Amino acid sequence: MKKSITFLIASLFTMTLYSQKSIEKQTIEVDGVCGMCKTRIEKVSFKNKGVKSASWSIDTHELTLIFDASKVSLDSIQSSIARVGHNTPLFKATEEAYESLPMCCKYRSVEPH
Repeated sequence: MKKSITFLIASLFTMTLYSQKSIEKQTIEVDGVCGMCKTRIEKVSFKNKGVKSASWSIDTHELTLIFDASKVSLDSIQSSIARVGHNTPLFKATEEAYESLPMCCKYRSVEPH
C-alpha cells in the first residue's frame, strides 16, 4: 500500500512537471498608440486557444504573453494580431487591415516616443 501511494504521488508530480514545460512567457513589440489598441491587441491574443495572459503596454508597446505552447505558437499569435491591423516583429499588418483601424489607432503616422 505504501508503495502504491508513493508511486501515485510520483506519477502526479511527473505529470505536473511535464504539463508546465509547455507554458511559456514571451514579450514582443506590437505597434499601437492608445487604449483602443490595447483592448484590441489583448482581445485578439486571447482568442488564440492556449493564451493564458496578454497584457500590452501603451508606453513601451510591449505585449507580455503567457501561453501554452502545446496549444498555440507565438507565430500564430503574432499573425492574428497583424490581421487586426497591428505590426509585430514577424508580421506586418496589411494596408487593408491597418486602414480599418479607427483614426486614433493610426500608429504609422505617429512619431516614436
